[in-house]
Amino acid sequence: MAEGGVDRCMTETDNVSTHSSLNSRHSRDDIEGVSVQVCHIMTLLGYGEEIRRRRVELYRKSDMFVNAGFLPGTFITAGSKAEGLTCWNESDSDRLILLNGVLCVEAGINLQTIPDDIQVYRMDTRVYPGHCRMLRERCGSHTSNLRLEHALCDDGKGNALLSSGLWLDDIEQILNRLVLKSGPPFKRMGPSIPCTNLGINYDLVFAIRCHCPSILQRWAQRSRLWPPPEVVHKVVSLGSVVTPVGFNGSEYKYLEWRICFNMGETEIVTNLNMVQAKLYVILKMIVKEVLKPSNKEITSYVLKNIILWQAERNPSEMFQERNLIHWLHDALRTLRTAISSTQLPYYMIPERNLMAACGLQEVQQRKWVADITDMIGEGPRVVMRLPKIRQAVIGHPEPLLWFSRKRMEIELLMFELSSRFMRCSYENCESKITMVEIMRHIDEIFSEFSIRMIMEGGTVYDVKDSYSRYMFMLRVLM
Repeated sequence: MAEGGVDRCMTETDNVSTHSSLNSRHSRDDIEGVSVQVCHIMTLLGYGEEIRRRRVELYRKSDMFVNAGFLPGTFITAGSKAEGLTCWNESDSDRLILLNGVLCVEAGINLQTIPDDIQVYRMDTRVYPGHCRMLRERCGSHTSNLRLEHALCDDGKGNALLSSGLWLDDIEQILNRLVLKSGPPFKRMGPSIPCTNLGINYDLVFAIRCHCPSILQRWAQRSRLWPPPEVVHKVVSLGSVVTPVGFNGSEYKYLEWRICFNMGETEIVTNLNMVQAKLYVILKMIVKEVLKPSNKEITSYVLKNIILWQAERNPSEMFQERNLIHWLHDALRTLRTAISSTQLPYYMIPERNLMAACGLQEVQQRKWVADITDMIGEGPRVVMRLPKIRQAVIGHPEPLLWFSRKRMEIELLMFELSSRFMRCSYENCESKITMVEIMRHIDEIFSEFSIRMIMEGGTVYDVKDSYSRYMFMLRVLM
């Protein structure tokens, strides 16, 4: 794909001026102007408000169709996909599978308020903050919880303790038997089990619902400027889950579980405004393209928490397009402090340190602190370190705008195709003709896309089917 431009009406002279402006020190007006231009570029690159909202809506519908025929558990899209902040194949898709018929509760919950067929575990939080052990309180009769029996062990006091390590071992073995001779074996990474389907990489996380109102109330009642009360109330209503992973520095981590708020955090992130959402994406680009962690010493989850703390502590009206660079520098300073001190409180449970036992070495620590200091000193030019933004700034605006429209068009078509395919899988669906029409439309876009690629000096490979053509177009557009 040819390199894109900053603004749809920018002339060649304007391009040179903008490129120059990012290479020198500027007045406040200049920095604000660059901030606005970068926000516009981010929209063209697929991170605008419209496509973000559409992705959120479509993934929610997708989950609804899957759960209509998925009996062992509840299927929930999580992470950046659920937040609408990544394209279809831009990153791995996080999928949460909540086991039906089992519940984890904190101390003080009356078990008589829980249906008799639900298997209940009591949380023991006398471990590292944000984690717990799970003691069985009641067996229940729900059929889908039988696999948990294989993960029970004695705590030495006659209590049945649910082992996160044993349960995940069992799940991994089951999945590998299901794909025997049909693909590579599953191999878990932390609480997730990576897999691939139709060219899309998934991270499956099996989890158990958790009822911990006191933890959520502590989060809800703290003083804040954001999110608004109605969002806070909804986050509390969405509850939490426990995932099968202990604190990395614990001697007994295979007996421990992590307390998570995936659904609530998705709700919080989708309520970030346009500038905050783009800021989060740019911060992830910087870590990926500049710092380049090799062993997840800095994760996207750390960056998400930086953005959420920033949003909570500052009035929403301050996050305007003209202030993007200012808030980017503010986030980078927080990241630098987190790296140098190896301290960053978890947004939902501040007592949990997200940088604890992250594996950060002293040499790497010093280098990243120096790198971030250099980036802050560069002012608005820091965005020129990012290939996508740099290409857009030094290129031509019209091709970028055209490719941006095509990206959104084919992504929405693919969502619609996927949605209709799932409906036909679970229902007596009569929309196959519509699916054929969608694929025909994708083929038409590919033909138009190919002509434009050749005109811009690119290369088009011979791909046969609609799905492969779609994936090729997205790879080029990424």
